[in-house]
Formats: sequence, structure tokens, C-alpha cells
Amino acid sequence: MAPMIVELKKRSGEVIKKELNLGVSADEASVEDLSRAIFKAYPKWDVTRQRLTTVDNKVLEKGKSLKSYGIADGSQVVFKDLGPQIGWSTVFVIEYLGPLLIHPFFYFDQKLIYGSEAPMTQAQTWTLILVMFHFLKREFETLFVHKFSNDTMPLRNLPKNCAHYWVLGGLFLAVPIYRPGFVGYLGGGIPESLLNGLLGFFAYAQFSNLITHKILSDLRPPGSRVRKIPFGYGFNYVSCPNYFFEILGWIAITALNGSLATLLFAAVGAVQMYVWAVKKHKRYLKEFGDKYPKNRKALVPYLL
Repeated sequence: MAPMIVELKKRSGEVIKKELNLGVSADEASVEDLSRAIFKAYPKWDVTRQRLTTVDNKVLEKGKSLKSYGIADGSQVVFKDLGPQIGWSTVFVIEYLGPLLIHPFFYFDQKLIYGSEAPMTQAQTWTLILVMFHFLKREFETLFVHKFSNDTMPLRNLPKNCAHYWVLGGLFLAVPIYRPGFVGYLGGGIPESLLNGLLGFFAYAQFSNLITHKILSDLRPPGSRVRKIPFGYGFNYVSCPNYFFEILGWIAITALNGSLATLLFAAVGAVQMYVWAVKKHKRYLKEFGDKYPKNRKALVPYLL
């Protein structure tokens, strides 16, 4: 059977290649075959840089056949160069590295940064411990738990992605919290019973967040982009319990150190996660229809 030929063009209508040979028949051709053929013809466009769509703007997803999109021998395919890419796991590692470097620097170099020093207070020490634990957990999840829907993102977006963690989660928190004499809203110290309660609440939130991430990861077989309905720990109440537990963790840190900066950082994160949760909740409803549990909220059990 003759190999499949398609016409590759840009959205503007400019033809890139009139006859692109895929090397396989139209009945066998997959999106991956098309991507490989493009890379073979144009080595500067590796598969991570390619965005492929039909003429009516349907995105071609990996793992699917071309004929499932109505693409036959001689059909047109629209190509867009996404530019240099970076892997999502690398992005996350770099993002979370910011707070992991910045917080210890401000904690241990007080005199160098502020020009004076004082014994570190309970609020400062516990803030460092909890922030470091939180972001080390995130690095662990990035390397050993998460499975990403997309392999890469445009490299040009890296500074924007890092800004939230390096600037807000790093400098914005560290500068006021580790200044000499900072004690938080509770003054001289936190009562032991309250401290233990907040630490227990933080631990509950962090490990619950880890459990929900593991559930999401286990839903997707290695190398697959299959989406399924999550059930179990937290998911019986909301679509995104991972975001919910993340917010609870930052509430614990805010209550412990009493810093306005921590409150603002937690609020910004909560608003962003609410937006993400609503978007994902709507996607679940659209994708799974009547199969998706009707009683689930997006983020907060019984409320939102």
C-alpha cells in the first residue's frame, strides 16, 4: 500500500511542504507518524515544538490515528512552531528551587542582609522548617509522583512561571519574616498547645496533599494521556482536593507566623487554585457527563 501524503501548511495559508511523505499507509498513520515525518524533513522542528491541527482547528493528540480526525491521503494539516521547549518536570524543579535557596539564605545571613542580627524567634524558625518541608515535598512529587499531561512548555514562559515562587514565595515572604526581632502577631511566643495543633494541622494538610497527588498519578498508566474519574481520599467531595489541602497547609503557616506577607501569598495562591479548580471541574463535567458525580464541588467541600 502506498505511503500517505499530506500537505503541511501554516494557519496563514502559507504552504510549508506540498507533499509530506509519512512513510506509512493512511490506514496505519498516527499523529506520532506525522510528527516524526515533520522532524525528518525539518530537523529544527523536533516533536516538542510542533502544534498540529486540522484545517478546522482541532488539535491532533498523540496516541490517535489521523483517520480519526478525518485526515486522509492528500489532506491538509496545519503546523505551528511553538519555539524552544523545556520539560515540565524541569520547570517544576526550577520553580521550587527558589524558595529552597532564598529562605535559608535570609535565615542564616541576617547580619549580611539587614545590617544587624538578633536571636531567631520561634515564629522565624518554624516558618523556615515548614516552608522547607513544603517545597522539598514538592520537589519529591515532581521527580517521583507527578505524571504530566504535556511533556513540555515554551522556554520563554519560564521566567513568568518562576516569578510566583522565587519572588512571592521566596523574597516576598523571606524579607519581612527573617528580619531581626520578628515575632509574629502572637508576640513573644506561641503557646505550646497552639503550636502543636498548628503543626499537626500542617502535617495533615501536607500528607493529604501527597495522597491526592498519588491517586491522580496512579490513574494514568506510564506513557499514557488517558483521563479517568478520580475517587477516594478527598475526591468524593471535591474535584481538586490537592488544591484544597495545599490551601490548608498555607493557612497553618499563616496562623503560625502571623505575617501579612504570608497571608497575602496564601490568598493569591488560593484565588489561583480556585480558578484552576473551577476550570478542571468544568472539564470533568464536559468530558464524563452523567458518569461524573453530581454532588462534587470544585474546591471546598459542600461550598465551592
